[in-house]
Amino acid sequence: MPVSLVVGTVEISLGQAWAALARFDPGVTEHLLIREVRVPRTLLALLVGAGLGSAGVVMQALTRNPLAEPGLLGINAGVTLAVAVSIAFLGFSSLGASQAFGFLGAAVTGAAVHALGGVRHGAGVVRLVLAGAAVNVVLLATTRIILVNMDPQLFGRFRTWTVGSLEGRGFDVLAPTALAVVIGVALALALSGALDASALGQDLSRSLGVNPTVVLSLSALVVVILCGAVTVAAGPIGFVGLTAPALGRFVVGLNHRRLIPATSLLAAALVLLADVAGRTVIPNAEIGVGIMISLIGAPTFIAMVRHRRVAQL
Repeated sequence: MPVSLVVGTVEISLGQAWAALARFDPGVTEHLLIREVRVPRTLLALLVGAGLGSAGVVMQALTRNPLAEPGLLGINAGVTLAVAVSIAFLGFSSLGASQAFGFLGAAVTGAAVHALGGVRHGAGVVRLVLAGAAVNVVLLATTRIILVNMDPQLFGRFRTWTVGSLEGRGFDVLAPTALAVVIGVALALALSGALDASALGQDLSRSLGVNPTVVLSLSALVVVILCGAVTVAAGPIGFVGLTAPALGRFVVGLNHRRLIPATSLLAAALVLLADVAGRTVIPNAEIGVGIMISLIGAPTFIAMVRHRRVAQL
């Protein structure tokens, strides 16, 4: 974490970073850079990782598929469409202004997938995932139509967000994201026992007193909250919700009470590492965290899959 405060296009010493935190002076440029730019960016990277990691654990438990990832329910596509609409038609010029609209997109998408998946009537996970895939295709197609007709200047603003980036994020973005991630992770932890039971199958989980329909609905709600929050804040970021849970199972096993917090920590470290790497790979330039995650996550995931113990998970 200290490295994230000192590296970037403007190099700052650890002493200056500590002084900015302990004895803040608004008249010193380096102090302002640390307090207003790098601190919220670092905290947001940790929150984004924790949110995606927890959502990945819940999604994989929900589908009983270790290769499932949070985007299966179409939440990322819903947020992307909502942000595109807010920029192209409503004239929102900042991410903070688009954030509420992005949350609305996540909520509407989650409700649509829940309804189409027939969860209320006892339909299973497969139908829920198929509904998510169908909604995902429709929303992405609609987003592309908007992008084709979007003003080039507005498209540049949207493009920066859609590759996955933490650049320029301040406390206005950090605060609502932190609230949503804390709520989502807390709900995931509350469901940990039910997720363990659900892994045994519907019949055995019912015999243990678990209602599969309720668990399915609440798990989907957790994924909506976490994916919606972090996608609005940082853009669509892949591989974290896929790689971190596999690494977490390798470290702590299959018990969700341990797996969820462990995966949250590992995913937070992964996103922060990718963000720091993106600021240091090219001098005086920056690579988006979404791109760096793919570059780091893909070979890491391949290596883990090749490992015998992970492959058996």
